[in-house]
Amino acid sequence: MKTSIILPTYNEKDNIVELIQAIFATLRPLDLDFEVMVVDDNSPDGTAQAVQQNFGQNGQVRLWVRAGERGLATALRYGIDHSTGDILVFMDTDFNHDPAIIPQMIKFLEYYDIIIGSRFVMAGGMEDRFRQFSSLVYNYGIRFLFGTPVHDNLSGFFSIYRPKLTALDLDQIYYGYGDYFIRLLMVAHKRGYHMLEIPVFYRLRTRGHSKTQFVTILTQYTRAILALRLKLWTGRMR
Repeated sequence: MKTSIILPTYNEKDNIVELIQAIFATLRPLDLDFEVMVVDDNSPDGTAQAVQQNFGQNGQVRLWVRAGERGLATALRYGIDHSTGDILVFMDTDFNHDPAIIPQMIKFLEYYDIIIGSRFVMAGGMEDRFRQFSSLVYNYGIRFLFGTPVHDNLSGFFSIYRPKLTALDLDQIYYGYGDYFIRLLMVAHKRGYHMLEIPVFYRLRTRGHSKTQFVTILTQYTRAILALRLKLWTGRMR
């Protein structure tokens, strides 16, 4: 089966080339059929140009530049719609998500519906201890509200078979920022999908600047969670 690794980018010129090289170094020795999908939101720092200059002749790297729209969730949705793989792997481009565990994420789909790279299972974690504690507490709140078994509902690093994903109503899921992943897991849990968490360790960003403003994102996620809880109560989210 073919795997599509979907990479949403905005101002990641300093990371994207090295990340794609790391993905190739991990997957090529395994003789897997795969493609790397870069969905760039017209980054002013030249992210798309760096991809084109380094991989323009590589048919396994596909670059899409969105000029009229911006946002993490919609970029991922764009990647879903334009990729060709039977297996979809989603990951960030700041090296929080380690390419070395992609083979596990593909292999374990033989037994589970969704594989999640998790900070909050044994051997997982974060170098930023404050954010690790804050995210852990926030995840406890999500698990309490929704009764989900998933420990890291904010990860965004996951794999899934395309038919399993497209069986969900993607219009109800893929909007906003990282809150899309909370909605995805809640709907998948409601559908009875079997999910496995494998450990991932987030290291501090060494290049570029984070687009995540902690207080702003926390507020956005809280609003999204309350809206989702209401939709589930009223039966408008299936």
